Amino acid sequence: MYAVVRQYSGSGASEVFEAIERKKEEVKNLLRAVSGLVSYSLIRTAEGGMSVTVCQDKTGTDESVRIASEWIKVNVNASVNPPAISEGTTIVQISS
Repeated sequence: MYAVVRQYSGSGASEVFEAIERKKEEVKNLLRAVSGLVSYSLIRTAEGGMSVTVCQDKTGTDESVRIASEWIKVNVNASVNPPAISEGTTIVQISS
């Protein structure tokens, strides 16, 4: 499996999370369509927040990054700093 973490901070970060919260069903439906999606989590922090996406392979996480970027461009009415992106192969994945 492969994971990507997108960390949003600085200009526009809080607006990103406010917009997602307002339209979370739309966001859920977009991400459910990602090829090989295993899990998606959105975490609000004091500086903005982060998303964690786990997919069967890098193709799925690349697709999730593209979808997130496009959604933010259309739905957030603020200048947004690009997220810091960390990605890699998962070592342990636990689901209950």
